[in-house]
Amino acid sequence: MTDPIADYLTRLRNAIQAKHRVVEIPASNLKRDITKILFDKGYILNYKFVEDGPQGTIMIALKYDPVNKVNAIKKLTRISKPGLRKYVGFKDMPRVLNGLGIAILSTSNGVMTDKEASALKIGGEVLCHIY
Repeated sequence: MTDPIADYLTRLRNAIQAKHRVVEIPASNLKRDITKILFDKGYILNYKFVEDGPQGTIMIALKYDPVNKVNAIKKLTRISKPGLRKYVGFKDMPRVLNGLGIAILSTSNGVMTDKEASALKIGGEVLCHIY
């Protein structure tokens, strides 16, 4: 696998499309940070890190609207790819869905959202857009 973040997003996308309640994803530190951001912003219901074997897994409980059965995540888009990295400064921070979505960035201070990076006035690599 050459792009683990794209694999992470694809597993989430596939689980949402299939209306699964829980999705299991191989863990890494970057994926753990992205999962924590998704939980903090209310896109997923819950998560659990399972330490089994050398790598471990992340169990993510997806969040659905109880009335309409619609998922909280409408779209996941990978922005920076291994073949073409996308970096932005804090002045050129992307606005996802006119501020309703989030962009997840990998910065020198760790993985954070676009709004947190703008507040700290730091730029970084745009990993993905979520809304």
